[in-house]
Amino acid sequence: MIDESVLLESRTLRDSVLDRTDVLDRVKALSLLPDGMHVTTAMVAAYFDVGLEAVKSLIKDHRGELEANGYRLLIGEELRSFKDLSGIQSRTRSLAIFSRRAVLDVAMLLRDSDVARQVRAYLLDMEYLARAQPVENSVHRPADSLDARIDQRIDERITHILGRTVVPLFNALIETSGEHRRELIALRADVQRIERRLHRHRVRLQRMEMGAGNPLKALERRIPGV
Repeated sequence: MIDESVLLESRTLRDSVLDRTDVLDRVKALSLLPDGMHVTTAMVAAYFDVGLEAVKSLIKDHRGELEANGYRLLIGEELRSFKDLSGIQSRTRSLAIFSRRAVLDVAMLLRDSDVARQVRAYLLDMEYLARAQPVENSVHRPADSLDARIDQRIDERITHILGRTVVPLFNALIETSGEHRRELIALRADVQRIERRLHRHRVRLQRMEMGAGNPLKALERRIPGV
């Protein structure tokens, strides 16, 4: 497993996973501005359950990287145009906005946030699975690996459904729930634990399949004493 500190310290690794913005909604519902594409600094702070100053400090330290991923400070005519297009009613003279990629970047840079840690955990799981994926080649794989591949595909499909549908649905329900909020949070945690177990199970299946598809390993099993 890739250590979390590597993701925090390596911009190269962060850049490699920035397209996986769907991870944000797996952890918690991300409220967007009326344009459906951006969030403000205050909204970023609310998403990660941190103070406004924590986000502002992060912007100061990593402004170039965040700007490369969709962070912008709007002023003047650009701000007026954005207000007109998005329907924002505000007299502010400047407005900092983040794209979803920029929010994901914040998740990979923000150390003292449980929500950010959960986002990083999903990203690290996905990156580990991608690196563990066996390289396709022309070597014939034994027939007994077929069941493992079928199980792997089933796991992938279930994980996709959990991550893209079930968890975001729980997020939406939690945002609007009243007396059942605690029960919904507990159920979401159970679903997320199942999703992570499926990730680990898939990794084990991939390792088994790689071992079965290695002709040297197969030869060693057939020759006693090797």
